[in-house]
Amino acid sequence: MTESEFLAGYNPADYDRPALAVDLVLMGIRAGRLAALLMRRIQHPQAGLWALPGGFVGIDETLDEAAGRVLRDKAGIARARLEQLYTFGAVDRDPRMRIVSVAYLALLPAAACTEALAGGGLTAAVLGVPWAGEAGGPVSAVSEGGAPLTLAFDHADILAQAVKRLRGKLDYTDVAFALLPEQFTLRQLQDVHEAVLGAPLNTSAFRRRMRDRGWVAPTGAREAGTAFRPAELFRFDRSRQS
Repeated sequence: MTESEFLAGYNPADYDRPALAVDLVLMGIRAGRLAALLMRRIQHPQAGLWALPGGFVGIDETLDEAAGRVLRDKAGIARARLEQLYTFGAVDRDPRMRIVSVAYLALLPAAACTEALAGGGLTAAVLGVPWAGEAGGPVSAVSEGGAPLTLAFDHADILAQAVKRLRGKLDYTDVAFALLPEQFTLRQLQDVHEAVLGAPLNTSAFRRRMRDRGWVAPTGAREAGTAFRPAELFRFDRSRQS
């Protein structure tokens, strides 16, 4: 039998096939806390619970194309840097059928978060992370007003994996700068690190470390509209990126 003959007689329906989906972790900093953008499910299953923006992958779509479509259509965000986070494939993760989901992570500065929330379809959920470092474990979510948000499916596990990834990359990559505007103060940069780590940092040691690494460059400008002496503004120095 030739390969052409084999393919002509091949019937994919002879095999069970899982459905494939993508879920987006859109993460930012809200009032000094790590937060993710969620949608309230209006249809069964798990109607009324809170979920990450997601959807099924079309038969003619790549994973990245499906993630971009969900970003635009469900989150209302035209463009963001999406990174594959992890693949979630527990047999019972969805009560409808066997669904494997590829999770993507995008980090949003405050202005992008606010713009996404203005569309009305998303809610900012502040994440409660009871474990230190990259230990892993469950996370919780509350609204910005403090109301508990019950998460759908295995989305608490997806969020936990996103926190682990972010914490793991914080010290040796430029991920923190994706959560900041183009120009920022050193206090804002430290606030991002503290929000991600869930712990305070020594200010003098933190600033010395940032300067020693050459990641920040002064802009010559200072912040405006402050009641106190305006702080110096910095930018991420891409020329020193490793």
